[in-house]
Amino acid sequence: MQLNFNELRELIAALNQTDIAELTLKSADFELTLRKGDRYPLSGIPPEVSNAVPPAALNATLPLPVAPSELSAPPTPVADKRWVEITSPLVGTFYRSPAPDEPPFVDVGDRIRTGQTVCIIEAMKVMNELEAEVSGQIVEVLVENGQPVEFGQALMRVNPD
Repeated sequence: MQLNFNELRELIAALNQTDIAELTLKSADFELTLRKGDRYPLSGIPPEVSNAVPPAALNATLPLPVAPSELSAPPTPVADKRWVEITSPLVGTFYRSPAPDEPPFVDVGDRIRTGQTVCIIEAMKVMNELEAEVSGQIVEVLVENGQPVEFGQALMRVNPD
């Protein structure tokens, strides 16, 4: 099993969005354990992991390579009670546009109507268009393009008509 740096980052990002405290990946030639919590010091530099390292050396706990600024990000503003959240119907990757070189389906301030496509959730290489269930104005987009999302996670907030 090979795991490149981008796949490791995606795995860590997905792990950070769950309640899972520890994850261990094992294969014939390596073992990786990731743990969340304050027990492990943060280093601003992610550890270098390569296939040249013997499997026994990889049987260690690695600090999560998360920048301190990501841990102390300002809290999301409290949603107005009348706002409606558009949530993810499945686990996957959030995309704001139909292709990397195309504009996003919606931006903050845009008016949307029921049935309008607002984003795509990719799951197992299938692009699932997410349609708005309410008409109104987009107030917030809560997820960055290309980020993993979970079932029921809030993606956008809409001020309904």
